Amino acid sequence: MNKEKKQKRYQRLYDQLKDLVPKSNDPLARMSTIIAVLHHKMDTFFWTGYYFLKEGDLVVGPYQGPVACQVLTKNEGVCWSGVNQKKPIVVPDVNEFPGHIACDSRSKSEIVVPLYDNAGKIHGVLDIDSDKLNSFDEVDEKELTKITNLIYS
Repeated sequence: MNKEKKQKRYQRLYDQLKDLVPKSNDPLARMSTIIAVLHHKMDTFFWTGYYFLKEGDLVVGPYQGPVACQVLTKNEGVCWSGVNQKKPIVVPDVNEFPGHIACDSRSKSEIVVPLYDNAGKIHGVLDIDSDKLNSFDEVDEKELTKITNLIYS
């Protein structure tokens, strides 16, 4: 999908989520709604979910797609890189990412977006895998960050 088409799709999804998410004040309910919409509306999203920081570990949260790793090896992989660097990480080819954690060998590219509350505390990451190479770019990074900001708003 070209960048312009992708941008327009994200805008439609954001508008839809902006109406759906406020129906609950619970962040977990909001996250679940966001995951369902993203996973079913973005055709390159193979695995769509969250990993939460819990007692020093990254533990799987709500997701859609194949079975996930329940706990990620500390300070390894794309999710931990997003947490440790406190910024989104776009990986065009997961096989070229040092220390990549392969929960499913069909994953080819990945994006991770940190989840911050209104006080700026990081709670974990939104993690999305694609079964195609080069599925994510700066449009995804910008728009997914905007969407995750709906969780704690």
